[in-house]
Amino acid sequence: MNLVVRNARLRGQDQLVDIGIDNGKIAAVGPKRAGKAQQEIDAAGSLVLPGLFNLHFHSDKCLLGEVMRPNQSGTLPEAIEITNDFKRKYDPKEVAARTLRALETGVKNGTTFFRLFADVGTIGRLEGARGLLLAREQSQQYARIQVVAFPQEGIVRDPGAAELMEEAIKEGCDVVGGLPWYEYTDEEARQHIDICFDIAKRHDLDIHMLVDDTDDPNSRSLEYLALKTMREGFHGRVTASHCGAMAGYNDVYAAKVIDMVATAGITISVNAHINLVCSARLDREPKRRGIARVKELLARGVNVVTSQDDVNDPYYPFGKPDPLECALMMAHVAQLTLPHELEQVMDMITVNSARAARVSDYGIAPGCRADLVVVDAPSVHEALRLAPARKHVIKDGREVARTTVTHQLLAL
Repeated sequence: MNLVVRNARLRGQDQLVDIGIDNGKIAAVGPKRAGKAQQEIDAAGSLVLPGLFNLHFHSDKCLLGEVMRPNQSGTLPEAIEITNDFKRKYDPKEVAARTLRALETGVKNGTTFFRLFADVGTIGRLEGARGLLLAREQSQQYARIQVVAFPQEGIVRDPGAAELMEEAIKEGCDVVGGLPWYEYTDEEARQHIDICFDIAKRHDLDIHMLVDDTDDPNSRSLEYLALKTMREGFHGRVTASHCGAMAGYNDVYAAKVIDMVATAGITISVNAHINLVCSARLDREPKRRGIARVKELLARGVNVVTSQDDVNDPYYPFGKPDPLECALMMAHVAQLTLPHELEQVMDMITVNSARAARVSDYGIAPGCRADLVVVDAPSVHEALRLAPARKHVIKDGREVARTTVTHQLLAL
């Protein structure tokens, strides 16, 4: 064996196990494995999870908060305006440098899979995408990375964006992005979705759109996205982020759309932290939380994930990035605090995200890719409560990050 993680605590199991790893794959999982490996890690009863996911991260904009002017309104339109000032001057190497800093932090926090969104349009053209593709190349030994060609200014309202998305895919982008609700009319939002599906079908790529990220309950692009997904046979290949307008739907319409989403096999990425600060800015009290109807989605069997989205950029001034922090935020905002609900929250940054990304070799079982994280906590509850150190992060059977923490109470 190349590596053995001993005394690991797995979700849903009472007995500690050893995890044997060989040639980048998990070879065995069981109690007290005999023999020595080239490297051994003692988890000492800590929770061991398969590698964590950040399935929605605008890393081309990350850390712009260090140099940008303040977002005085805190609103989405002003965030877009600030970002455009930078995109006009994007340099791929500078974008890659910022992204690499954020990716390093994410890996140290146990993330082994990132889906990075690159703005593609007539303002920044392909420079952001080229920066993220460069960062992907330089980080491949630490994490699996997908790059999304994302039309931040729309497609119909930004003539030339569709052609630039095609070019971004030819240069290496992995996923077709979309932003249908940002178009001027419902008809153009549907055209936007149709264009994205045409591109995805031509290149046989999955789709990840930001959908109805608005306080307007009349924003209805999710309904058409679900219908289009069913008609095109793209079940399980489409993810829709935010969907905050759902919070304002009447209950009858919400139930219909949730059923359509479930039938279409669409994943919903509810990035609670960004919606908390960007949504409902114009509401009087009581203010909406601005997130999709998470409990109703879960009850209908929809695949729900949560992601970092932003890290210190014009949209959001915080972000580590840390999937456990995202999960904890989701537990608060969606009121998922019962024991079984905490497990659902942990699923959102692990198995649910793997399902959305169609990663088939994910988990802790023989034959799975050896992407693991040792969390300094004995349970899911404590991992969420404390967001403790990730003691060891393993990618493809190789330790890529290690955290050692020493606590000392000083005598007074």
